[in-house]
Amino acid sequence: MSFWEILKAAGVPALLLGLIITTWVQTRAVKRGVQALLRDRLLQGYKYYRAQGWADEDDRTNLENVYVQYHSLGANGVMDNLRKRFLDLPLQPANPTLPAPQMPAAVQPVPAAASSTTQPATTSIK
Repeated sequence: MSFWEILKAAGVPALLLGLIITTWVQTRAVKRGVQALLRDRLLQGYKYYRAQGWADEDDRTNLENVYVQYHSLGANGVMDNLRKRFLDLPLQPANPTLPAPQMPAAVQPVPAAASSTTQPATTSIK
């Protein structure tokens, strides 16, 4: 066997194995990152609705969907208790005259008009 034949015989499988391992490590990191973001979203949502004192059907559906996706990534049961406490919240406010708590500015959605990029008016001076 020539040097190149030995190199091809050993190099190609090693290259493929390296690509497989790299892809597996990156996929695992992305999965863990998404799981961490979903866990954070569940926790923040629960804290918000607990402070509000209630969560309607749309809120429940939304957070339940986040929980299902989190759980499908191989969750270890950490959020099961939080999910149960969230589902135990009432469907409507106990006293509907009280205002709902305000979300921090960083969490509030930006209105459509404010999110568009507008150019300031320019005037020419002669």
